[in-house]
Amino acid sequence: MAWRDPLSSRWFPVGCLESDSDAQHYRFYYIKGAEQAVKAGFAPLASFPETHIWYLSEQLFPLFANRVPPPSRPEFRDYLQWLDLRVTESDPVAILARSGGHRVTDTLEIFPLPEGQTEEYLIYFPLDGLSAIPNEAATRAVQLTPDEPLRVNFGDPQDPNARYTVQVRADRTIYDIGSLPQYLHLDRNRWLAMPHIEVARVNCPPAPIQFRVLCKAQITLRPGSKPFDWPDLKPIVHVNVARFFHLAPAQVQP
Repeated sequence: MAWRDPLSSRWFPVGCLESDSDAQHYRFYYIKGAEQAVKAGFAPLASFPETHIWYLSEQLFPLFANRVPPPSRPEFRDYLQWLDLRVTESDPVAILARSGGHRVTDTLEIFPLPEGQTEEYLIYFPLDGLSAIPNEAATRAVQLTPDEPLRVNFGDPQDPNARYTVQVRADRTIYDIGSLPQYLHLDRNRWLAMPHIEVARVNCPPAPIQFRVLCKAQITLRPGSKPFDWPDLKPIVHVNVARFFHLAPAQVQP
């Protein structure tokens, strides 16, 4: 989980959500990035007030459960389709990892960690920034088709905070249609080459604009590298010395 400073727009990874393979237990703990985020104004979340313990629950914590539509909702199947997930893949953690779990009421974002230690991995992400692109680029964006290749623009090499943009070609014109998620941008130093990016799915309204274009990126890392192996993603307290805080099953807001 990451937090974005609403004043500077700086992005900090602050916590980690894990679940068992059978989703019988969920764990949350703060990570090293939270220590840097506190200096920028981040405060521990009301649901997880202590930063030096691990939290354990038999149900998904409400902070996360409220970011996933319940299966009883009529739009739930459409929601899974927008994310290119099957009904059999309706694990809420998998949904959060692909959707980002955005809510207009806060500045938190969920992002996935590739499983295993492979030097190659495939990752899906909704294309960011579609609401802010010029009209011509927006017109081209809605004409995208599944498996259409996209390219990555390096951005300003002199600006360490510059976001990598995603581009699409139309005839002899190249349009910026969005940007890579921040977590991929920060992992760029481990890339062996620029990611191979394709359109996974294009969703028409009533899909919200943040789900309008779903992309997939094939990442190849340098030999010996691990995906997302950042110091900021390490737990603040190692599990062997942590005190687990058990939470009783809680109500999820409708």
